[in-house]
Amino acid sequence: MSPASTGASATLDAASPVATTSSDTGVPDSRMTPGGPGYRRMSLALFLAGVATFALLYSTQALLPLISEDLGVAASEASWTVAAATGGLALFVLPMSALSERFGRRTVMTASLAVAVAVGLLVPFAPSIGALVALRAVQGAALAGLPASAQAYLAEEVRPRALVTAIGLFVAGNSVGGMSGRVITGWVAQLWGWRVAVGVIGVIAVGCAVAFRLLLPAPRHFKAGSLRPRVLLGTVRAHLSDPLLCRLYAIGALFMTVFGGVYTVIGYRLTGAPFGLPQGIVGSIFLVYLVGTVSASTAGRLVGRLGRRGALYLAGGTTAAGLFLSLGASLPLVLLGLVLITAGFFAGHAVASSAVSKTATHGRAQASALYQSAYYIGSSAGSTVGAVAFHADGWLGTVSVGLLAILGVVTLTVLGSRAARMTERREPVTV
Repeated sequence: MSPASTGASATLDAASPVATTSSDTGVPDSRMTPGGPGYRRMSLALFLAGVATFALLYSTQALLPLISEDLGVAASEASWTVAAATGGLALFVLPMSALSERFGRRTVMTASLAVAVAVGLLVPFAPSIGALVALRAVQGAALAGLPASAQAYLAEEVRPRALVTAIGLFVAGNSVGGMSGRVITGWVAQLWGWRVAVGVIGVIAVGCAVAFRLLLPAPRHFKAGSLRPRVLLGTVRAHLSDPLLCRLYAIGALFMTVFGGVYTVIGYRLTGAPFGLPQGIVGSIFLVYLVGTVSASTAGRLVGRLGRRGALYLAGGTTAAGLFLSLGASLPLVLLGLVLITAGFFAGHAVASSAVSKTATHGRAQASALYQSAYYIGSSAGSTVGAVAFHADGWLGTVSVGLLAILGVVTLTVLGSRAARMTERREPVTV
């Protein structure tokens, strides 16, 4: 996925002040740097962790039509195999961030991957939709330890000037895992069914997890903190009382509602009439994610030219245009619509998540974790509501849900503009 989808920018800002440089202490900086000892091992380890995390998290999304057919359930029920995983991650990312402060980043990441992989090997044997959804919920909760800990580990163990590159490699793993997991499952399922496809992802994740643990250097700069729920709750309460942060959390959730709904249901549309595409081709549709990687990387330039709110308007408009185009009965129009939806989503998500780190003046790690929670809640809501709407009114129903979410993004952005103007009017004029 994109840098925005991991909350990397927010975590980087949060952790950077903790690290000291040789200029601060007069002691040579022993943290890792490109070309130095351990850097390549660390980069590869976190890349593989990112691959495993997002391949597991979305392993059933491209397989929903086959799951519906095998287990005899509607799209709205099958979609819970996605919503349960992202919902579990959303609920546990904040507690996992606190555990990593006490027990260490590597420990939490290793335990998270171990549990998620073990559950992943059980998923293919789920006898019913209820058991499958329960296993996916546990898997998502376990995976919450990765985004909660990875950027903190990098901020502590890598020199500041190398952090962007290091985090970029972890983000690349997220994107590769999310995309390849869907593509691989699509082609494998076409030949041997969805259970074998999910099992293949589980085996790939086992290899990634073992390599991660063997490659990741032991932390040298981690200092354990105490678990102080009162302090954590106070920080969270302060963030949730900030109107701007709340708007940004809601914008991220609404963008993800569109994205989650569209990509959860698109398989049903493309395998059905009038397209009738085979499962392997449908899985390959997720290569469109590469467009999102590009749009997320250009979000900074958009903000520089249009401002944050202007960039959000453009991202929302692009997403809405894609939703309208996807209503066409022509496959090229549907694909173009998916390209625009993906580009608009990733750009808007990048703008909103980066704004969180700039807005939060304290507790930025918790601010980032709250954004990730909202993001994955949006994913769960989009997957579920989008599938219910598809069951009730076809693709038009799913598109309608997406357009309502984009209307919410525009409304919140307008409210932000008004609040900013009111603040400017209240500020005293100084000479």
